[in-house]
Amino acid sequence: MSILLISDLHLEEERPDITRAFLHFLQTRAPQAEALYILGDFFEVWIGDDAMTPFQHSIAQALRQLSAGGTRVYLMHGNRDFMIGRQFCLEAGCTLLADPTCVEMNGERVLLMHGDSLCTRDEAYMRLRRLLRNPLVLWTLRHLPLATRQTLARKLRNESRTQTRMKASEITDVTPEEVPRIMALHGATTLIHGHTHRPATHPLKIDDRAAQRIVLGDWDRQGWALQVDEQGFHQQPFALS
Repeated sequence: MSILLISDLHLEEERPDITRAFLHFLQTRAPQAEALYILGDFFEVWIGDDAMTPFQHSIAQALRQLSAGGTRVYLMHGNRDFMIGRQFCLEAGCTLLADPTCVEMNGERVLLMHGDSLCTRDEAYMRLRRLLRNPLVLWTLRHLPLATRQTLARKLRNESRTQTRMKASEITDVTPEEVPRIMALHGATTLIHGHTHRPATHPLKIDDRAAQRIVLGDWDRQGWALQVDEQGFHQQPFALS
């Protein structure tokens, strides 16, 4: 059986085309897989499990159906949905993974990440990331009134979009030197991540060993899925319609 990996769907009610494509993916392709890994930015925004909308509940129920059919489902936080918590995972029947996490695929040690922590040249973002992921700050955010969280989420979302447009592409991409460092630290020969929306496979060498970095594609004009099976790692786009 195969393993599937996806990321950066940015699910929201305003993009029903992506939602329909994802639900079709869950009903047709995912049930054939041993496991499905969702490596962050699954939702466009998440302000807390206690604020789940009917739309978000419906996505959780679709994942629960896949999990009940025997496909293991794993979820990793992204920079848009890092407040997803235990309640959603219980409802969706999925396991929340730390970022980074090492797993074995095809007898190989594989490092899974969302990818935003690799963009170390974006110093302003890295400072914000450290602040928002602080356990005390997270606890405070989760206990703010719902209206306050909604306002803060809109503000952060708009600022992120504006700043990303203004930054040079090399600032918002991963830092080349950080990739071999983190892979060597975890003893991995393959790194799989999303976040940058630049799908590609980059051959590398780690301590004179052949290695690779696979960047997952985002779901926008088309969908992307990486399949891991006895033939190796192969990623292809598909139409959302």
